[in-house]
Amino acid sequence: MRIGELARETGSTPRALRHYEQAGLIASERAANGYRIYPPGSAVRVRNIRRLLAAGLTVEDVTAFLPCLDGDVAAAPSAKGMEIARARLDVLDRRIAAQTEVRDRLAAALGLV
Repeated sequence: MRIGELARETGSTPRALRHYEQAGLIASERAANGYRIYPPGSAVRVRNIRRLLAAGLTVEDVTAFLPCLDGDVAAAPSAKGMEIARARLDVLDRRIAAQTEVRDRLAAALGLV
């Protein structure tokens, strides 16, 4: 499968796919004409990568999930993957709390509380 086909099938972009490849998350071979050719199963892997990124993980974080990217990524994450996910969740919880505090102060200043 060429890069454009993989991008269309996964809702990604060729640029994102090249980025994932550079990060070591996906791999391709080069055809005689220089085009990237991705192996079967790459679409599942890219969809899982996109799911993890949409959940708030970074590309670097996703590398901890490499062993399970070709299947059900939520079924059997590694201990390291769970550690990273929990750390990201803690960061998000702190950000939400900080934003809620700012919102509450602004509402109080405007007399809306």
